[in-house]
Amino acid sequence: MSFFIADAYANAAPAAQEPSAFANIAMLVVFMLVFYFLLWRPQAKRQKEHQSLMAGLQKGDEIVFAGGLLGKVKAVDEDYAVVEINDNLTVKIQKASVLATLPEGTLKSVGTGANVNLTK
Repeated sequence: MSFFIADAYANAAPAAQEPSAFANIAMLVVFMLVFYFLLWRPQAKRQKEHQSLMAGLQKGDEIVFAGGLLGKVKAVDEDYAVVEINDNLTVKIQKASVLATLPEGTLKSVGTGANVNLTK
């Protein structure tokens, strides 16, 4: 329409090809394999290790439980354990809160910490 510039006409765009059904299924399978190997399998392995840790908990074990507290197991029940934190303090905890067992003698090597006088 312009007097000085000729009108430009574009050719029709080529039709977009849709991916085949095989490509869609292959992408889904690859995604599921990545999900399995990166997320599901490692989590199942950690859960199995924690279950065996809880099942193997016995009197005399030195443990670390939730919150980072250290203690020595004095009694074990089906779901609970009585843990001695120091000479005057025992607590009853859920076995599920146990994070790890420590090598024997760890509590002695850690010691009781600094002697702090809380009274002023």
